[in-house]
Amino acid sequence: MYDMQPNTESEGEKELTTRNMENGEKAAVTNSDEPEVKYSGIKAMPFVIGNETFEKLGTLGTSSNLLVYFTTVFNMKSITATTVVNVFNGTTNFATLLGAFLCDTYFGRYNTLGFASVASFLGMLVLTLTAAIAKLHPPHCGQSGPCSGPTSWQMAFLLSGLGLLVVGAGGIRPCNLAFGADQFNPNSESGKRGMSSFFNWYYFTFTFAMMVSLTIIVYVQSNVSWAWGLAIPAFLMFLSCAMFFLGSKIYVKVKPDGSPLTSAVRVLVAAAKKRRLKSPEQPWLSLYNHIPTSSINSKIPYTDQLRVLDKAAIITEGDTFNSDGSVANPWKLCTMQEVEQVKCLVRVIPIWFSSLIFYIAIVQQQTSVVFQALQSNRRLSGTRFDIPAATYAVFTMLSLTLWIPLYDRVILPKLRKITGIEGGITLLQKMAFGMMLAILTMLVSALVEVKRKSLALSSPIGMDTRTGAISSMSAFWLIPQLTLIGLAEAFTVIAQVEFYYKQFPENMRSIGGSFLFVGFAGSNYLNGLLVSIVHHTTSRNGSMGDWLPEDLNKGKLDYFYYLVAGLEFINLVYFVLVARWFKYKGSGGTVASEVGLENMQSEDRLV
Repeated sequence: MYDMQPNTESEGEKELTTRNMENGEKAAVTNSDEPEVKYSGIKAMPFVIGNETFEKLGTLGTSSNLLVYFTTVFNMKSITATTVVNVFNGTTNFATLLGAFLCDTYFGRYNTLGFASVASFLGMLVLTLTAAIAKLHPPHCGQSGPCSGPTSWQMAFLLSGLGLLVVGAGGIRPCNLAFGADQFNPNSESGKRGMSSFFNWYYFTFTFAMMVSLTIIVYVQSNVSWAWGLAIPAFLMFLSCAMFFLGSKIYVKVKPDGSPLTSAVRVLVAAAKKRRLKSPEQPWLSLYNHIPTSSINSKIPYTDQLRVLDKAAIITEGDTFNSDGSVANPWKLCTMQEVEQVKCLVRVIPIWFSSLIFYIAIVQQQTSVVFQALQSNRRLSGTRFDIPAATYAVFTMLSLTLWIPLYDRVILPKLRKITGIEGGITLLQKMAFGMMLAILTMLVSALVEVKRKSLALSSPIGMDTRTGAISSMSAFWLIPQLTLIGLAEAFTVIAQVEFYYKQFPENMRSIGGSFLFVGFAGSNYLNGLLVSIVHHTTSRNGSMGDWLPEDLNKGKLDYFYYLVAGLEFINLVYFVLVARWFKYKGSGGTVASEVGLENMQSEDRLV
């Protein structure tokens, strides 16, 4: 037991401070009974990247064409099919939060990934059976009278497969990135460089899988056979499971460290209880700072931001302690490390909010650009072949796929020599540059739309009964805006992936990984709200005219693009402001300066 004194400047406090510092130093030493961490690094990458690539090929190959599958095989109405797909996509993204919580709290990343991979394989197997077995889907239209929808049990079987895919995505998406980064030693030069490259190649596999899914797999599904088109992704997911388990013996497997959210709530509760206490003049010396030997979190230096939370670690007369120096009631007194971990979480949230607006530009290049392509000349020169409107999205992924290895192998080494920063430039600088490219993307999109609309009205090459006149402008003029948004993703999204991993406490990294996907989900909903507001507002105003009608030639899509560009500019200003305030984890009092991982000592527990 410690003989504790209340929060006053006295000799007793100085003695207590000395004891706390000594106790923290002792606790920071690795327990001699703990096994030495043997980082596999690059050796584990064939298994981790292989698992990631086959998983993305499988799940994306299945989900990218679900809308067509539901309307053609299950005879769903367009509204019903769209609703099911939207609910499925939204649920899979939000499920990552629950999966991350269970991973970090109870099961660990290895166990969660193993279970989720098997669930995804079973889900795709169920979907394959719905296409291959006639009794598991309604008869095709025209074979037995009018079109009939799925029966209740056919729908239940289909939803069970989708449910398994949700379980799989909820476990895989937030954990696989953090699990791959766990394989590198954060305290060695080779480990830090390997980790930085891993984040780049992680996103490379994602875009590669998207390109293959949107071309080869979608072609097989639509033109050969749905049974084969779904069986191929299911087999790829089986290969993903096999690759993952083959590397089991060499993986670094970090144990879960209990509920990280409970620790955060304790800090808020303790700070509220002690809100009337006076903040100490030298908090880095006097705050309670016991560090248990079993902690997997790195030791974070004190930061002078959000000082109201410091009160959770002020020692008072009523606080009691166990024989090992830990506090008897953690809801009344928290450690300085727990307070700093909550500060890390709070500092990340304003950065995350900026991503919601940024993603709108990406969503627009996935949706509105399809309508632009439909009313443009898609004829491949010298042939009678019209390129499918949705296929133009491949140019976004192509630019991203080509840029990543160029940046990682050619540009990054030169930037390292110039700036002395491991990543070439800081993560926040990468995000800001990507946001500037998003603004440029929307401006270019507006200019291209003005040209497309002008040619559609003056010299159309045909007429579509649903949408209207088809412009003589080649749809290849959409490539510049698609290329720009691909580069914007390469900077901002990849930087966000690495940012969430590094800035979240170690026991919350899976939750950090889920932030990316929750941001995607939130941005999709926000984009839908923006489109709805603009459509209803402009359609009711006769003088203004509907900006977003079915026929783009009668609308003002370019105005909408300028509106999004304006929102992106405001978002960039907001981002710069919060970035100037932001402090990287482990930087102490340094604002907006990225620190290397060598300054953070993490003692990971292994299974």
